[in-house]
Amino acid sequence: MVAVPPDGRPWPLPGAISPGKRKLAEWPIACYNPCNMKATSRRDFLRSSLPAGLALTGLGLGAPRLAAIEPFKRPGAPRLKLSLAAYSFRQFFKDNKDAGGAATDKKIDLFQFIDFCAEHGCDGTELTSYYFPPEVNDDYLLRLRRHAFVRGIAVSGTAVGNTFTLPVGEKRDQQITGVKRWIDRAALMGAPHIRIFAGNAPSDISLTQARTLCIGAIEECCDYAGQKGIILGLENHGGIVTEPADLLEIVRAVKSPWFGINLDTGNFRTADPYADLARCAPYAVNVQVKTEISKRGQPKGPADLARLVQIVREANYQGYVALEYEAAEDPWKAVPETLEKLGALLKT
Repeated sequence: MVAVPPDGRPWPLPGAISPGKRKLAEWPIACYNPCNMKATSRRDFLRSSLPAGLALTGLGLGAPRLAAIEPFKRPGAPRLKLSLAAYSFRQFFKDNKDAGGAATDKKIDLFQFIDFCAEHGCDGTELTSYYFPPEVNDDYLLRLRRHAFVRGIAVSGTAVGNTFTLPVGEKRDQQITGVKRWIDRAALMGAPHIRIFAGNAPSDISLTQARTLCIGAIEECCDYAGQKGIILGLENHGGIVTEPADLLEIVRAVKSPWFGINLDTGNFRTADPYADLARCAPYAVNVQVKTEISKRGQPKGPADLARLVQIVREANYQGYVALEYEAAEDPWKAVPETLEKLGALLKT
């Protein structure tokens, strides 16, 4: 039974002019419960009506948009934890079809990579999606999670390859579906973060269109990631986020609390990469440190690890700093040495 006014006429829609200009007191402010006709308290009314009121903001069409992301406000001091990205040993993974001619006696799987991280003082292990078996199932993911736990380290995150600048259609939908699939997998592994890409602007659409497509895809994936408790980090990885201003424009436009920057210290090839990294560091949800850096128009050179750590420390970053080794030297020799240096810097 629906409550009606004493005169039997229907209540006017909110915002409409009621017949006879009825007094506001005649409006049904949750006066009756249609099921039992009992009076409803003011507290109960406010509790039940607030969500509906929020959904009717603006023109009354749909739920309100969340505010654009702002730099993270983290209380307390910086907390920097050491991790290692599986990408550092990309040519040695058994399940990497692009491994090339790496020595067969050094081939490893993700379980052995976790062991390496544990044995070299890491707090976390970043399990890049490229090196999982072709057919990943829940049992495999749970075994990885257990193995990391037994070895005393956390799965700090994973990383996927995706393109979010494709025009609306099946191919774009496949990219979004693929990221959502890895959100499910990350949740099962206990990995709180996924590194994602933006992509290049296709030749037949404008940069503005590509940016809009990317933002829409990220927001859809963030909506799903939030339901699983997973943070998505957009990497400064060329394409439409080659320049820091372009990256920040997208990051500030995405309306989700489950989003930030995956800050890769080797990917800005600008006039002053260190300054540009500092601009983006306040938005970081994960940091990947490279041992090399290059200014615009110059070849790569050794990165100043102490300066990179200071940049994230000054941003009051609190989270994982993962070494992602890409240099030419044998990682079996270079990675342990770099982890020792980086670990010492994170503790100072």
